[in-house]
Amino acid sequence: MNWSQLFTSSIGKKIVMSVTGLFLISFLVVHVGVNSCVFKDAFMPEDNGDMFNRAANFMGRTVVVRLMEYVLFAGFFIHIIQGLAVTFQNQAKRKIGYEINLGNRGSKWYSRSMGLLGTILLLFLLLHWWHFWIPSRFTHAGLEEPKLLSNGFIGHDMFQLMKATFSEWWIVIVYVIGCISLAWHLMHGFQSAFRTLGLHNKKYLNMVNAIGVGFSIIVPLVFALMPLAFKLGWIG
Repeated sequence: MNWSQLFTSSIGKKIVMSVTGLFLISFLVVHVGVNSCVFKDAFMPEDNGDMFNRAANFMGRTVVVRLMEYVLFAGFFIHIIQGLAVTFQNQAKRKIGYEINLGNRGSKWYSRSMGLLGTILLLFLLLHWWHFWIPSRFTHAGLEEPKLLSNGFIGHDMFQLMKATFSEWWIVIVYVIGCISLAWHLMHGFQSAFRTLGLHNKKYLNMVNAIGVGFSIIVPLVFALMPLAFKLGWIG
């Protein structure tokens, strides 16, 4: 398979989707780890978001991380484009519907709705970038003057920005919906990526499926708890 076929053939598109999907999953691990630092405030209120601010400051000032952001954006872009291509291709093949609706006996509803779930995630992602990434990197909108952190570096108070952002119920609800969409998207995408890349051994496939289900529940749940925790006053 040449480079052209990798982006144009049916199997090529699925391989690209799988590779970029696994890359984005690795990003989620880092992202949820950094953002989970906000929960220290629930157990140590005197921290006042300092641990999270130090972690966010480290991510923002580290050259390798900043360079990886562009790789991440490329990964998102390729994953989205190929995902849309696969969705439209599958829809074109289904011009004549099944006479009998097999429902979940044929495939899970979320595996048939990856295009819809992906679109919801894209809209959620754009909102998330607008709320946090753009202010932290460019506009500094909603941010106070940089302050001295406990690690000796000067940085913006991203913790207070999160608190202000999640003071509105509609934003909290949108984020929770985005996290639910992420959970269902991962529920299919995690194991599907490994299958596409050639993992067919039943023993290991069962293990991957189990890990995938756990990952698909735990990571989105942690993300969803963040806006809820701020709004309900558990932290901040």
